[in-house]
Amino acid sequence: MKKRAKKKTTPKRKTQAAAPDKDRALREHLVYLLKGGGAHIHFMDALEGFPAGKRGTFAQGLAHTAWQLLEHARLAQWDILEFSRNAKHSSPEFPEGYWPKTPIPPSDEAWEKSVAAFQDDLEEMIRLVENPKTDLFARIPHGQRQTILREALVLADHNSYHLGQLVDLRRALGTWQNG
Repeated sequence: MKKRAKKKTTPKRKTQAAAPDKDRALREHLVYLLKGGGAHIHFMDALEGFPAGKRGTFAQGLAHTAWQLLEHARLAQWDILEFSRNAKHSSPEFPEGYWPKTPIPPSDEAWEKSVAAFQDDLEEMIRLVENPKTDLFARIPHGQRQTILREALVLADHNSYHLGQLVDLRRALGTWQNG
């Protein structure tokens, strides 16, 4: 007579208790990615002290100026933020609506305004992610299967990519003092 194998049971998890901890941890990780750090410098570190006379300068072998990269990152971030929270938002035409018209900033004030808007919109996205009322997994009703989680990850990835370009540009221009 064959012995029956005893059915293995797994202990029941305390999913209800663990869920708030996991949600909080996910939000903290997303904020960490959005702010930069860890293996990356912060976006603002790449912009800080960028010489005004070099903001519209191309470096050999690189496709964009600092002004183009800053404005592109700002415009894309603004679009992602507004799409995430505003059903009436209309995205710019792609790709021309995501890049400045000129490689040179029109003025020092335009540069400063762009930097401030970048910082403000990043903080708004962080607040959206940190808000426990924001369902990170729910589909954005006016989207096409996007979620706030996806949009936050896209934004972190996009900003990181252009951060790398800014650092490369500063190195090529001889204006990078951080390594």
